[in-house]
Amino acid sequence: MDCSIHPDRTAVAFCRECGVPMCEECRRPALGSIYCAQHLPAAAPPPPPSPVAPEPSPYTAPAPPVDYGAHPAVAFVLGFIPGVGAIYNGQYAKGLIHVVVFGLLVTLANGPRGPLAPLVGLMIAGWVFYMAFEAYHTARKRRYGVAVEEFSSLIDVRSTQGRFPAGAVLLIALGSILLLDTTGIIAMYDMERYWPVGLIVLGVYLLFTRLHAVERHSNGDAGSGAEVRR
Repeated sequence: MDCSIHPDRTAVAFCRECGVPMCEECRRPALGSIYCAQHLPAAAPPPPPSPVAPEPSPYTAPAPPVDYGAHPAVAFVLGFIPGVGAIYNGQYAKGLIHVVVFGLLVTLANGPRGPLAPLVGLMIAGWVFYMAFEAYHTARKRRYGVAVEEFSSLIDVRSTQGRFPAGAVLLIALGSILLLDTTGIIAMYDMERYWPVGLIVLGVYLLFTRLHAVERHSNGDAGSGAEVRR
């Protein structure tokens, strides 16, 4: 059978609509079938665009997961017992540190009476209240779905983001003082006369952090100003 338009050519297909024979040049494939030029269907419309999900609103966003296993009030009460508040929050290593620090302070209080005796007593009271409030805030974070690390605390125990690990340095200094006293190298009474040195070191550290923060703030303002000029 020959093509209906080109009689000198052999037909290779038939139109789906009218059935006329067509050669290779006249055939028009479309939509998975063969058509002639007269009955060629129009191009299929493009698929509709997929709907774009709206940005979540803070008023309609789902609430964060709540951990009902840690109650802040219970953690606060248990925090007055050395280590128990941290253990209640699932921080066992930190609970051990709380017990060790409390034991060191009690050891200092039971040592020879010197000019630091009132200060050590205040440190014991402050540490007890610190453990309670620290346990309360940790339980509150857990209750509202905030990630809590093993050594998360109200003060910097580890050096993170360039911060000075004040808690770690304090533990090392306190342990060194007790070691010197128990080994008889330097008596506690002799070291108590130099306790204002600790205040000086603390003041220098606070001054350094203050100046460093001001310098970073100034550099940030200068950088933003340069970008604006560009």
